[in-house]
Amino acid sequence: MRNIPHFIGGRQVAGASGRFGDVFDPNTGRVQARVPLANAAELDAAVEGARVAQKAWAAVNPQRRARVMFEFRRLLELHMDELAALLSSEHGKVVADSRGDIQRGLEVIEFVCGVPHLMKGEFTGGAGPGIDVFSSREPLGVVAGITPFNFPAMIPMWMFGPAIAAGNAFILKPSERDPSVPVRLAELMHEAGLPPGILNVVHGDKTVVDAILDHPAVKAVSFVGSSDIAQAVYARAAANGKRCQAMGGAKNHGVVLPDADFDQAVADIVGAAYGSAGERCMALPVVVAVGERTADTLRSKLVTAIEGLRIGVSTDPDAHYGPVVSAAHKARIEGYIQMGVDEGAELVVDGRGFTLQGSEGGFFVGPTLFDRVTPAMQAYQDEIFGPVLQIVRAGSFAEAVALPTRHAYGNGVAIFTRDGDAAREFAAEVEVGMVGVNVPIPVPVAYHSFGGWKRSGFGDLNQYGMDGVRFYTRQKIVTQRWPKRAAGGEVADQSFVIPTMR
Repeated sequence: MRNIPHFIGGRQVAGASGRFGDVFDPNTGRVQARVPLANAAELDAAVEGARVAQKAWAAVNPQRRARVMFEFRRLLELHMDELAALLSSEHGKVVADSRGDIQRGLEVIEFVCGVPHLMKGEFTGGAGPGIDVFSSREPLGVVAGITPFNFPAMIPMWMFGPAIAAGNAFILKPSERDPSVPVRLAELMHEAGLPPGILNVVHGDKTVVDAILDHPAVKAVSFVGSSDIAQAVYARAAANGKRCQAMGGAKNHGVVLPDADFDQAVADIVGAAYGSAGERCMALPVVVAVGERTADTLRSKLVTAIEGLRIGVSTDPDAHYGPVVSAAHKARIEGYIQMGVDEGAELVVDGRGFTLQGSEGGFFVGPTLFDRVTPAMQAYQDEIFGPVLQIVRAGSFAEAVALPTRHAYGNGVAIFTRDGDAAREFAAEVEVGMVGVNVPIPVPVAYHSFGGWKRSGFGDLNQYGMDGVRFYTRQKIVTQRWPKRAAGGEVADQSFVIPTMR
C-alpha cells in the first residue's frame, strides 16, 4: 500500500499520529493509497519551522522571490502530464480537465511573477511642511490554506502563490481525498529554489483544521469548502484574531432569454453542468428559461445533447466526464435526485444506477435532468455538487433576475442573450459575485479576483489577483519629517492639538 507523506521543512515526512485515511481510485472504487492524518503536535512543529524560515524569506528582495515563481512556472509546464495523470487518478476527473485545473493555478503563478510591482507602496512628497508620507506592504508571517477535493492543484496555487511571493511562509492542509498533487507541487516549489520550511503540506482532518484555526502563530487562513463549514471556519478564525477568507458553496444559475442562440447556449450549459461530473463550485446546475417556448425548446435540445454525452474512466480521451470522488458522494447525489422526485420535479433524464463495463465498482453517476423545478424545493435550494441539471421556468425577465438574487448562494451566474441592453441590466441588478454574459463559467482571469456573495463567501477580500496580495500582506504607513531649526536655533513650540498638515 502506497503511503502519501506530509511535506514539511523541505522534505517528505511520514505521519507520527498513527491515524490514516484511505485514498480511493474513483474509477474502480478500490483503495490505492493511505494518507497520514496529523495531530496538533505535528501541525505545531510544521508551524514552528515555517515561522523560523519565514524571517529570512521575507528579507529576500521581491525580484529574487519572483525568480523562484518563474522557475516554478517552468517546472509546472514541464511536469504537466505527470501532474494531470496523478490528479485524475485520485479525483476522477478526465485528464484534459485535470490539465485545466493545473493551468488555472499556473495562471495565478504567472500573475505573482510580477510581485516586485505588486508589493510597491505609495508615496506623497510634501504632504505638509517638510513632511512626506509613504506606505509599504509587508508579509504577515505564517499563513495557512485549507483546500477542497475538487481542485487539488488550482486552489492551492491560488492561495500559496500570492502568499509566498509576498514573503510569507505557508501551511497547506489539502483534502485527504486526493492529496498527492499538493505534495508534488510543494516538491516542485522546493526544486524551483524555495527555501525549506516556506511551503509545507500537512494532511489531516478536523483535528488539523482546528489546530490551524487556534494556533497563535498562524496569522491568516484561506478556506474553500461547503458554506456551513466556511462560516464556522470564518467565525473561529475571527474569534482568534486571524484574518480569514472562507469561500463556500454555490447554486449557480444560467438565465436563457428567448433571443439567445440556443445551440450555443445548450453546448455551454451542458459543459458547465456536467463537466467534472458537476463537482465545481462554478458549475451551472440551474438553467432559468424565460417563457414557456424557451423552456420547451431548451429542454428538447438539452435531452438530445445529454444523449450524446460519454461517461468514462478518467484516462478515456473521449469521455466528457468521469466518476465522482467517493462512494459517499455518489450516494449523496443520488439521494438528492430522489429528493427532487419526491418534491414533485419532473425527472426527464435519470442518471442513477449508471455503471461502466469493466469498472463496475467505480463511483459513476449518469447525467440527470429535471424540469419544472420550483424555488420552494429543497433540491433547488441546496448545492448538489454532481451531474444534475435543473430547469426552472420563469414568466418574465424580472422573475429570472430575482431567482439568483434571492437564492442563499451568490457565487456565479450567467445570462444567454443577444440583447446587449438586457445583459447590461442583468449584470447591474443581479446580486451575485461573478457574472457571465454568454459565458457559462465566469471564473475571472488571474489578474482580477475570485469570490462570491452571501453564503458563497465570508470575508472582505477575494482569492488571487490584487485581493490575494492584499489578504497576505498588511500595510505600514510612515509619516516623516526632517525639521529645520530657525536661524537662532530655537525649537518649534509643541502643539497639544491634533496634528494637521497645514
